[in-house]
Amino acid sequence: MTTLWKRFKYAFEADLHNAFDKKEQKNPIAMLNQYIREAEKQTEKTGTWIERQSQLKIQLEKELQESQEMLAKRTTQLELANQTNEGELIDFAKAEVAAYTNRAEVLQASISRTTEELFGLEQKYEEMKHKVKDMKVRQLQLMGKENVTRAHHQMDRMLQPESSKNADNRLVAFDEMEQYIDRLGQRIEKDHDVSSMERRLAQLEKKEQPTHEIV
Repeated sequence: MTTLWKRFKYAFEADLHNAFDKKEQKNPIAMLNQYIREAEKQTEKTGTWIERQSQLKIQLEKELQESQEMLAKRTTQLELANQTNEGELIDFAKAEVAAYTNRAEVLQASISRTTEELFGLEQKYEEMKHKVKDMKVRQLQLMGKENVTRAHHQMDRMLQPESSKNADNRLVAFDEMEQYIDRLGQRIEKDHDVSSMERRLAQLEKKEQPTHEIV
C-alpha cells in the first residue's frame, strides 16, 4: 500500500511539474508575475520573523536591566547584612546575589547571541528585498521585449502581409484596400475636374451676359 501511494504521489508531482512547465511556456509573463508574488510573500513573512526576533531582543534587554538593578540592590543589602552579623539575612542576600548574577550572565549571553542572529537575518532580509527588486526589473525588461515583439509582429502583418499566416487572404484584403483607395482618388479627381469645368462655364456665361443685353 505504501509503495502504491508513493507511486501515485510521484506520478502526481510529475504531472504537476509538467503542467507548470507547459503553462510557463505558454505564458511566461504570467508565470513570472506569479513567481514574484510568491517571492514578495516570502519576503514579507521573513520581515515578520525579523520583527519578532527584534522584539525578543528588546524583551531580553529589559530582563537584563531588571536583573542588574536587583543585583545592585541585593549587593548593597548583603553589605548591610554583613554589618549586622545576622546569619539568615546574610545567607539570603548571598543567594539572591548569586541568582541575579547568574541570571544577568545568561541574559547577557542570550542578548549577544540574539544580536548576532538578528544581524544575520537582517542581512539576508535585505538581500531578499534586492532579489525581488531585481526580479521586478527583469519583469519590466521582459514585458518591454514582449511588447516590442508584439508591435513588430503587428506591423509586419501590415507591411509584409505575404510573410504572415493566411497570406492569401491578407493579400486579397490588402489589394482590395489599395484598389478602393485608387477608385476613391479617381472619383475625387473626376469630381474636381467636373467642378472646375462648371466654374469655367459659369465664368464664361458671366462674361457673355453683358454683350447679349446690349444687342
